[in-house]
Amino acid sequence: MPAIFPFTAIVGQERMKRALILNAVDTRIGGVLIRGERGTAKSTAARSLAALLPKVQVVQDCRFGCDPDKPATWCTECKERASASKKLPTSERMTPFINLPVSATEDRVVGTLDIEKAIQKGERHFEPGVLASANRGLLYIDEVNLLDDHVVDILLDSAAMGVNTVEREGISFAHPARFILVGTMNPEEGDLRPQLLDRFALSMDIVGIRDARERVTIMERNLSFERDAEAFRKQWLAKEEELSKKIAHARELVDKVTHTSRDLLSIAALTASLNVDGHRADLVILKAARAEAAFEGRTRINDHDIALAAELALPHRIKRTPFQQAEMTTEQLQERIEQLAGQSVPSESDDDSESKQDGEAEEKKT
Repeated sequence: MPAIFPFTAIVGQERMKRALILNAVDTRIGGVLIRGERGTAKSTAARSLAALLPKVQVVQDCRFGCDPDKPATWCTECKERASASKKLPTSERMTPFINLPVSATEDRVVGTLDIEKAIQKGERHFEPGVLASANRGLLYIDEVNLLDDHVVDILLDSAAMGVNTVEREGISFAHPARFILVGTMNPEEGDLRPQLLDRFALSMDIVGIRDARERVTIMERNLSFERDAEAFRKQWLAKEEELSKKIAHARELVDKVTHTSRDLLSIAALTASLNVDGHRADLVILKAARAEAAFEGRTRINDHDIALAAELALPHRIKRTPFQQAEMTTEQLQERIEQLAGQSVPSESDDDSESKQDGEAEEKKT
């Protein structure tokens, strides 16, 4: 296995790294699209993220890596095995990293059912595809804009639903397909259709670093890695383990993160004021904000979490807005959220004063 460049050793590109980490914390966010010029560490970041992710518990001998703690999501085979025995054995495995080739066909992606064997012998035989291999791992697509649109649709549907169902001639087979979807592309080689672009939860445009000192650091680290990859990885091992543990803790915490009606109104007011099409952006912002709070070790989201999430969820969904001329910073988004929240959501003290005034008016009438 070739050595993998450490995730924490990547210089700059903080927005890209944050988007990847948030998807690692909660795979339900829906993936990330990284658009940028050549040589900006897009593929390096995706591979290195998979390498530092915590190991996962799986049902032993399961071809799809089913989660033993979530029987409702088990594949057809595990459900059949469970009905025959009380408890399925478990094991531990590394988080898989699957690289999908641009030439991939639908059958290669979703898998195939052997109809001939089913008819002749009455046996259901399923040959797993890419989605099976990627379950509970990271699925990477380089040059996603060159992939067949139908295949991209299938991938995005599976990423959103978390399950892959194959049906042929009245025979069906289902297995979990929950993965971190990472697509990269160079806009100079063509763009995605707007419908497909919107299906990626988070997106960012990245460019090469212009600061001379940081560019020197990139060269030094790459030369050091090429000279002795193992020694370089050991040098960054402590930071890699620290980040891995932080992600693992955030995964356990994310479902406990709460939000208020004010938070929901802040998100809705922000997307409405920016004329965002549809409602997918609202849900993505909420999920990403919860993941950000969990990553920071908190159980409640705040305006800053919403602003960080919006910075990643909105740029590719907004038309005819300032985003097309100049991107809004996290601080500007947070200020806008606070302004909108102040306008649309009355505080508890305002509610108390209003009720008190109403009571005084009633007393005067009587």
